Amino acid sequence: MNIILFHSTFGLRPAVRRAADRLRAAGHEVWTPDLFEGRTFETVEEGMEFNEGIGKDELLKRAVLAAAPYSDRGLVYAGFSLGASIAQTLALGDEKARGLLLLHGTSDIAANASVDELPVQLHVAEPDPFETDDWLSAWYLQMGRAGADVEVYRYAGAGHLYTDPDLPDYDEEAAEATWRVALGFLETL
Repeated sequence: MNIILFHSTFGLRPAVRRAADRLRAAGHEVWTPDLFEGRTFETVEEGMEFNEGIGKDELLKRAVLAAAPYSDRGLVYAGFSLGASIAQTLALGDEKARGLLLLHGTSDIAANASVDELPVQLHVAEPDPFETDDWLSAWYLQMGRAGADVEVYRYAGAGHLYTDPDLPDYDEEAAEATWRVALGFLETL
């Protein structure tokens, strides 16, 4: 499978590279574009401030340009938190998308979004301050209306970015469960 994996608001940190290596070890081709051009951050607040300085349109433009050379191959879009929201936006606009793997995040859905049974898998903490229960319920219904085939996995007690071993949110049990399920999902595409 061809996978483009977008980083979180912390930037392209070692955890993203390790995740890409894990996916490659499972036989996938993986690209990890650096939307922050080498910048990484120690706190969510620093990353969000930098992200806001770039602006949503510029960030999406960078993501589209990063995906463009590979999109004809039929990409699986994937991402962590902010990167998941970017992956979702791109996948919903790419008729050749093969799947969408969301880790720790979702995004708004355009009213006219339409896909043909796009396989989508979301992994998120429960509770998650950035992905509230009400938001996720509405998101799930909207994705279904758009034509996506959605699976949601919740991890009780895990922190927001629980798959990143370099952050305080890390939860080894939840992270390993996520990767087991996600790798199985990718095998079905």
